[in-house]
Formats: sequence, structure tokens, C-alpha cells
Amino acid sequence: MFRTQSGHGPTPAAGGGSRSGRLNYSSGDFSYTAWNSAKLPGKVRVLLHLAGRLSAKDENEVLTEKLQTANLPRDRYQTTLIVNTDDAIPGSAMFVRASLKSSKEQSPWSEFIVDGRGTASQAWQLKPGGSTVTVLDRQGIVRFVKEGALTSGEVEQVMTLLKTLVQ
Repeated sequence: MFRTQSGHGPTPAAGGGSRSGRLNYSSGDFSYTAWNSAKLPGKVRVLLHLAGRLSAKDENEVLTEKLQTANLPRDRYQTTLIVNTDDAIPGSAMFVRASLKSSKEQSPWSEFIVDGRGTASQAWQLKPGGSTVTVLDRQGIVRFVKEGALTSGEVEQVMTLLKTLVQ
């Protein structure tokens, strides 16, 4: 269970290196830079923490689609996808990374974090194999959090909350 409850900041997580960190894309080249959740304040964010499995990605696909079409202001809003490649089906981590690179090419403004050691999952005490949705305000305070698939009502709750927080 995600131990950071609503009204508190997130636990620092995810380091850098050759297999972990923030995925960057510039002039056709990919690189990783160190990342830590202490860098999250400043924008309203949806953190989508996923195990490196297709089933985890599919768990909150409805929310992901709504976020892509919501036209939230990029100067005040950021989607941050953290993928735990340590929690991938054995032998599939390189395919997960390739998929993330493709997604980064298509959505260069989105933030993709590769967590090759499962640091965030361990620090936040998340269940393996699934997904967690967290909404942070501009100060980095958790305003919504849920492990697992969101109901349609919860998706609408998140979207309404985001529209309020970005104003």
C-alpha cells in the first residue's frame, strides 16, 4: 500500500545511471539523468507508477487516454510515468525500455522515469505487478492516491481535481 497519504509529500525515490532515471530525448538520442521525487514540486502532476508489465499499463488506460485529450496547460501540469523495470516479466525489461523510448518520441513533453531497481516501489511500499495513480498539487502534496485500477467515478474525480488544481 502506498504509505504517503493525502495531504503529505511523496517519499524521495528513483536514482540515475545507465538503466534508471529520467528518460531524455534530444536530436534522435536517448539518455538518462538522475531523478528524485524531491524535484516534483512546481507543477500539478499525475504520477503513474507502473510495474514493467503490459497488464499494469492497461490497468489505468482510461485515465491515460483522458489525460492525453484533456489539454491541461503544460506550464502548470505534467504527467510523470514511473516504470519499475525491476518488476517486469523476466527477459522483457529491454522491450519495456524500447516501448518507453517510442512513447517519449511521440510525447516529448511527457516525463518518463525508468526505475530499474524498483526504488520507488520499495520506498512507497507498492504491491508488485500493478499500477498506482497519485495526484500532486504544485507544492508536491498528495491530493489523491490509489493502487490498482481506478473506477470510472475515480477517473472523473481525478480529472475534476486536476482542472481545479491547475487554475
